[in-house]
Amino acid sequence: MKEKEEEYKEYDSPFFAMMSRMKYINRWALMRNSYSENISEHSLEVGMLAHVLALISNKKYGNHLNAERAALLGMYHDCTEIITGDMPTPIKYYNAQTKEAYKNVEKQAAAELLSMLPDYLCEEYEKILFPQEQEEYLWKLVKAADRLSAYLKCIEEEKAGNKEFSSAKATIFIRLVEMDLKEVRDFLRDFEHSYKKTLDELKK
Repeated sequence: MKEKEEEYKEYDSPFFAMMSRMKYINRWALMRNSYSENISEHSLEVGMLAHVLALISNKKYGNHLNAERAALLGMYHDCTEIITGDMPTPIKYYNAQTKEAYKNVEKQAAAELLSMLPDYLCEEYEKILFPQEQEEYLWKLVKAADRLSAYLKCIEEEKAGNKEFSSAKATIFIRLVEMDLKEVRDFLRDFEHSYKKTLDELKK
């Protein structure tokens, strides 16, 4: 039995225990929320949104993107915040120097997370934690999904009677438009209005 315990200790990787801590990190720290949102919830939604954006791209615009891969990248896109915390956007993008410094911190955090995996998994997770050049458009859709998730959060807060998110909603919408993605335009046209409905209205 003791030998078996020693064998398990050899493979005691903290990676997924760290991933499970995403649920303890709340977003929108500077805002008064009607309900809190953690990065685990956010990452699931981003994965779902990135997946459908890739499907729209394939079905409507003749692309051949890996939609399941887009979902996977979305699931892990904020995992470095387990180490860095969720820095508010106005601070993160305060100026070019701050933005670059935060990118470097994110890279260091990703490297630290990667080091927590057994060697035989590192190559696969490196492709998830560090953007690959050949997946540039997939990552663009993940970024769009990230912004869409934030925009939809603003809509839901407004629906709850919270005006705190009105300015953020307008700013995020402008950034979505500036991305100039047909996939985002189609999503908003086909799905946005439903987020403004009540449960009973959705069921009808």
